[in-house]
Amino acid sequence: MTEPTSPAAPAPHGFVLTLSCADQPGIVHAVSGSLLSAGCNITDSQQYGNPDTGTFFMRVAVETATSFSRLREHLDEVAGQFRLTWQLHRAGAPVRTLILASKAAHCINDLLFLQRSGTLPIEIPAIVSNHRDLQPLAEFYGIPYYYIPVTPDTKAAAEAALLELVAEHEVELVVLARYMQVLSDDLCRHLEGRAINIHHSFLPSFKGAKPYHQAHARGVKIIGATAHYVTAALDEGPIIEQEVIRVVHGHSVEKFVSMGRAVEARTLAQAVQWHAEHRVLLDGHRTVVFD
Repeated sequence: MTEPTSPAAPAPHGFVLTLSCADQPGIVHAVSGSLLSAGCNITDSQQYGNPDTGTFFMRVAVETATSFSRLREHLDEVAGQFRLTWQLHRAGAPVRTLILASKAAHCINDLLFLQRSGTLPIEIPAIVSNHRDLQPLAEFYGIPYYYIPVTPDTKAAAEAALLELVAEHEVELVVLARYMQVLSDDLCRHLEGRAINIHHSFLPSFKGAKPYHQAHARGVKIIGATAHYVTAALDEGPIIEQEVIRVVHGHSVEKFVSMGRAVEARTLAQAVQWHAEHRVLLDGHRTVVFD
């Protein structure tokens, strides 16, 4: 006669906790204790206290057999005690990401390839563009493509249609992959903290049109790209990532543009990855990025 088998223990799964609050003694101890009491094994923990603002930031990765809802209950008490602004995420869950693009393909092509290859932890339910140029690329990857033209007269309607898609597809992140339209203040506020733009220069230098031409005319020795969160202040949102490369006097404008495109694609992909891994916390007009 075989002995009855006991039910298998629930398989452990991963979560990522991010939080911020006024810096004060005991935060790390209290958070760690709460996670321990919930049956969590901490696999990574990083924290930073901003001495200028007195704000504390923390990112903790854990493994546990405890359910998502039960873990939230354990954290509620410490969250109230320290007045935490906090979020709990399922580790590795792909972030639903809508991509906005116009005609340039280099940034969106990198994002699509990295997502398909499993390198980038995002899920792309839709691509929106104000041109039809990139539709064959979307079809190649099997992603729905929405052509929404934008003119001064149709801008409000176009943004309303975009927000409908964001709601319909339960989008968590919007990425402007060289989307050559300025978003309205209302849309920027609606997407605050969940829309990333790539600017084709090393901000705050050379804003506006043709930054590489401006850089070439000034004889700069480095060019770069800046990935930042979108805000109503054009190209002044909190910066997530920047990269620069050296150039020399013999490089043509075309060479500047070619090199710049490669930097743009890398910088945007890195910013999207950090956001999707819940490594970026907003600190006013700045960001805290945990490695």
